[in-house]
Amino acid sequence: MSIKHYRITIETVDSETQRQMQFDFQDREDVFKVVENLQQGSGLASLHAMRVGLALRLLGPVMMEQRKHPLFAEFMPHFKTFMQQLKTTVKQAIKS
Repeated sequence: MSIKHYRITIETVDSETQRQMQFDFQDREDVFKVVENLQQGSGLASLHAMRVGLALRLLGPVMMEQRKHPLFAEFMPHFKTFMQQLKTTVKQAIKS
């Protein structure tokens, strides 16, 4: 499986003060495919599925890498359960 490279850009659109942040990241998953699958099988509105998919692909790898960090230690088991349930739900919906 090849590593994919992405760039995230966020900027204000309704403020007098224009602000922007940008960063690159790598992921083993195709983030676009993750979002498409969530849009098809999660039951969420398309925009919500996009936001959730992107958030999970940004948060998940950081949590795995830093799983013993106090910020993540207690949350990790719940995140794992959530991800397993989400994957099962989406796979079943897409199969149908």
